[in-house]
Amino acid sequence: MTELLTAAQMRAIEQAAIASGEVTGLELMERAGKGVVEAIFEEWPELKATSHRAVVLCGPGNNGGDGFVVARLLKDWGWEVEVFLHGDPERLPPDARVNYERWLGLGEVGDLTRVPDGFFRNRAIVVDALFGIGLAREVQEDLVRPLRDAWLDEDEPDGPRLVAIDIPSGVSSDTGGLLADIPPMHLTVTFHCPKLGHFLGLGPRICGKLRVVDLGISEILQRRDVMETGFLRRVRLNAPRPEFRKRPEEHKYAHGHALILSGPSGRGGAARLAARGALRIGAGVVTVGCPPDAIPENAARLDAVMLRGVADGLALEEALADRRINALCVGPGLGLDARGRELVEVALGMPVPGLTRDLTPGGGEGGKGGPGSGPGRGLVLDADALTILSQTPDLFSALHGDCVLTPHAGEFARLFPDIAEKLAAPATRGPAYSKVDATREAAMRAGCVVLYKGPDTVIADPTGRCAINSAHYDRAAPWLATAGSGDVLAGFITGLLARGFSPFDAAATSAWLHVECALSFGPGLIAEDLPEELPKVFRALGL
Repeated sequence: MTELLTAAQMRAIEQAAIASGEVTGLELMERAGKGVVEAIFEEWPELKATSHRAVVLCGPGNNGGDGFVVARLLKDWGWEVEVFLHGDPERLPPDARVNYERWLGLGEVGDLTRVPDGFFRNRAIVVDALFGIGLAREVQEDLVRPLRDAWLDEDEPDGPRLVAIDIPSGVSSDTGGLLADIPPMHLTVTFHCPKLGHFLGLGPRICGKLRVVDLGISEILQRRDVMETGFLRRVRLNAPRPEFRKRPEEHKYAHGHALILSGPSGRGGAARLAARGALRIGAGVVTVGCPPDAIPENAARLDAVMLRGVADGLALEEALADRRINALCVGPGLGLDARGRELVEVALGMPVPGLTRDLTPGGGEGGKGGPGSGPGRGLVLDADALTILSQTPDLFSALHGDCVLTPHAGEFARLFPDIAEKLAAPATRGPAYSKVDATREAAMRAGCVVLYKGPDTVIADPTGRCAINSAHYDRAAPWLATAGSGDVLAGFITGLLARGFSPFDAAATSAWLHVECALSFGPGLIAEDLPEELPKVFRALGL
């Protein structure tokens, strides 16, 4: 399991390591620079054989100090190295200043703003050591111009490879947002743990390949004084996968009964995709609830999935009187008409005037939802259900801890307009507001798990527990951007809820499996392929 850190968390860990007396700041800087050089040679082993030319662009902080170490080590390797600095060397932090002076014993330092045009041709490597993870404001154009010039020279036969230390200058390490117009790197080398910005927003696109260098301070994460620091709230990358195995002696209902609500005739495809996903992921029984006139259409397309007529809210209440139905999916292809609104209300346990009745034995008409609705049953709200929720603010009060909301960016903005506005605002000072922050805030407001979709899917619950499921780097699966893939994801979550997974684990595990199925199938994927790829993925996991 990998943990992702904010810039503040990384600084706290380094400071704790230094305060412990186990390591000095200079030693950490030396380890970082050595790790960058080793990563360069691991990525391009052909560079190790002979001498080459490198350019190191250093900034005014400790990231620049790391750059001076890299320059010195490459020089020791026999390379011709040129260094440029932004800022006054007299104002460098103490450790960076030491490494600046060490470099002066080997070579000169030029002014970053005076790098001539075409300078980067015939250079094998250009190292970006300008700003690193501490950047929290927009970068001046003239400071990143050399990086763009180097990138433009990349297409030349002797063009350079771009390497960023910690994170490309101009990328927010907390959000993955861009603070400057910068080109993509070939390689980014970060330290100890990846940062949020390596996996959020545009960060992965700019980072190129990502390597993590161990600084030898992992034990600091286990120290009580660090762990109890308020801002050290963990964010997990590609959350661990709970147990999937079925015990052979159990019957189908022991693995749950998922009910997927469908829209009218001609709009049942989304619900069928969700139902297939729920069945393949292991729900013991799956039923599609659709308008009675849509039963023939669905029957022609479904075999193992059962069908039930659900004409309106009352019919849903009657269906939910069956306590074996322990997970419900509402939204895919549902429709935004009166029936759709009724079904969302009943699914949330809201009273529907003229429809709701008490379905307990001997019960009569009542003003509360039936015994099968509301908390206690897993509920996935997706697609049209999210639009209905955004149009009916009173429904928010009925959300509960057994719900999972699965918005994409547009749906998130409709559900949480103020949070979305804060997320879209440019960072001008202080720690930037990230997709992680936005999802956590949305989950706290809704009182349930929120899965905010995207290549950088973020899952959070009301306690602040959070995971990022990344489809980047070696897990990039662009072919997931196909109609219906989100419906399958909703079905996966519903199926795991039926199997007894917690809402958070169901969402995080489903998002991980969703990407794994896409990677297993490869290009040419359509949504129908995702559930059918699950058995192969499970076998690869040894299940």
